Amino acid sequence: MNMNILVTVDSNYLHPLKVMLKSLFMNNPKESFSIYLVHSSIPVQQLESLETFVCSEGHAFHSIQIDEDLFSEAPTLLHYTKTMYYRLLAHKVLPQNMERILYLDPDILVINPIRELYELDLEGYLYAAADHRTMPITEINKIRFNPFDLECYYNSGVLLMNLALQREEIDEKEIFEFVRKYHSKLIMPDQDIMNALYSKRIKGIDEVKYNYDARYYNIYKLKSSGEVDMDYVMNHTVFLHFCGKKKPWKKNYSGKFHSLYKHYEKITNDTIQTLESIRAESINEKVF
Repeated sequence: MNMNILVTVDSNYLHPLKVMLKSLFMNNPKESFSIYLVHSSIPVQQLESLETFVCSEGHAFHSIQIDEDLFSEAPTLLHYTKTMYYRLLAHKVLPQNMERILYLDPDILVINPIRELYELDLEGYLYAAADHRTMPITEINKIRFNPFDLECYYNSGVLLMNLALQREEIDEKEIFEFVRKYHSKLIMPDQDIMNALYSKRIKGIDEVKYNYDARYYNIYKLKSSGEVDMDYVMNHTVFLHFCGKKKPWKKNYSGKFHSLYKHYEKITNDTIQTLESIRAESINEKVF
């Protein structure tokens, strides 16, 4: 069965996106993917480059450019634009016959097969996501949104989405009204909105397996009495998530999984270089 993957990025994250996708393709070699990019203003040339990259790996690519009028009523916050609604309201712009899709942040490496998560039973749930309960920030977020009685605070970097149920139950006007009312409390807007309004309709999944925070290797290992070591991560973790401001594609990064990321980045760069060479040869043949 084909698997649908949702990404929502701007031009600044296209290269990390390619690294994430390359890791997805490499570690799911027998799978067929349809990649859906929801965006607002990525230039045509860059979209064509991404499409070539995806299709060269044997998968399908779909670009969905958001009409500026679609979220005309949506309030914005400081430096957060209307793009913060793309994950929450993806069901409005994706094909109406699509029942589920897996959203992935671009700052992720996929290091094991995803099929088990993709086929997870979502009956009665809007999403499946991981709660980073290993970190004390979870308790802080519960206090921050005390009126909503949060049992968990889920990370939105990996989201299995029940599109059929979302079309029935998610009302964009409720989301917009929430933003207007609680804008001063929002730190990570789309993630905060999702948790405040829908946390009780989110199916929890194992964070070590499906949303491993790459900053906290030592904490995971300590809390598991040594079980979740490097061998465990490499053999069991599906999504290695480089959360936080420091990113592994930047010069100043020095995290535990930096070498692993650079490995996939080099493979991705080699693929891009090969595709560019093929394109250049094709242009030369047409000229001469």
